[in-house]
Amino acid sequence: MGWQSRIEAALTEQHRTAAYRRRVPLSGGNQRQLVHEGQTCLNFSGNDYLGLSRHPAVVAAWQRGAAEHGVGSGGSGHVTGYSEVHQRFEQRLADWQGYPRALLFISGFAANQALLAALLQPEDRVLADRLSHASLLEAALHAPCSLRRFAHNDAAALSRLLAKPVSGETLVVTEGVFSMDGDAAPLKALAADAQAHRAWLLVDDAHGIGVVGEQGAGSCRAQGVRPDLLVLTFGKAFGVSGAAVLCDDATAEFLLQRARHLIYSTAMPAAQVCALDAALTALIEGDALRDRLQQHIRRFREGVAGLPLQLAASATAIQPLIVGENQAALDLAAGLRARGIWASAIRPPTVPPGSARLRLTLTAAHQPGDIDTLLEALHAACG
Repeated sequence: MGWQSRIEAALTEQHRTAAYRRRVPLSGGNQRQLVHEGQTCLNFSGNDYLGLSRHPAVVAAWQRGAAEHGVGSGGSGHVTGYSEVHQRFEQRLADWQGYPRALLFISGFAANQALLAALLQPEDRVLADRLSHASLLEAALHAPCSLRRFAHNDAAALSRLLAKPVSGETLVVTEGVFSMDGDAAPLKALAADAQAHRAWLLVDDAHGIGVVGEQGAGSCRAQGVRPDLLVLTFGKAFGVSGAAVLCDDATAEFLLQRARHLIYSTAMPAAQVCALDAALTALIEGDALRDRLQQHIRRFREGVAGLPLQLAASATAIQPLIVGENQAALDLAAGLRARGIWASAIRPPTVPPGSARLRLTLTAAHQPGDIDTLLEALHAACG
């Protein structure tokens, strides 16, 4: 067929199934409002759940950090990229979450890929919730192990898989709050099942940290669970970017020897770590922000009742409206955009076939009137 023909055929198929993705340049994309081609829209697609990306203390900390440490780390953490700033923040994260160690990664995707690639061997298996993030499932597929997926949030289904013998080790994988449905995993039940079968539990709490639990400590703290491996990402409620893996001392040392993403990637800039440290303070002290977010969630769910759309059972900032077919989701997103609402259509393979949706995200930066405007636009677009 040839490389060019293969590429063109794949692009044609993306168009045919209304699955073609496009990036569009935006101004203010991490704020309450954004601008695209001169049109100002209310932003209901971002993950800055507490609005910390514009928090004055976070911005000032990054600026001070850049002035003192420069804007780049200059190398891998194994060479010159690891500073006292990194060390202090890792320890603060570990203490906050009740773990011996925390290791910083440049992204949540990198953290998940690094973990599974370093830990897993051919005789091992991964048992993952069917709706786990692509970074987890892809890492398991590429690792030299077997992968089985259990029915979403179904502890009984996990138990049945755990009961089957394996010659190696077992890693159970789930999210704390699921990125596309906004629902929470039954972590207590999953942890009990994993412990009963001497399996390790990995929880990716990208969408729970900062939003769920006392002081925003996340899904695991809220459910009284301490997984063997906890992944926190900083591109959502922290308002910055990057990630951390929390674990015991031996696992941290093992990852420092084997995790190629740590060994061969340029480390996170110290200035960014300064911003993350300030964001952690704002997050811990952010009860008022979390209360405001919960008020928005209640206002939205009450107002959306009666629309001819399926609203996922979510009590979090992620409020998906299940539309069904790809083109219908694109049409609804376009109808909202014409009314000043930015809400992205999410289509397979990000979500299961036939479940294309608008993944609406609410934030503490929104105002009550913004929620009302969104509801009015939805009723008009669906009327």
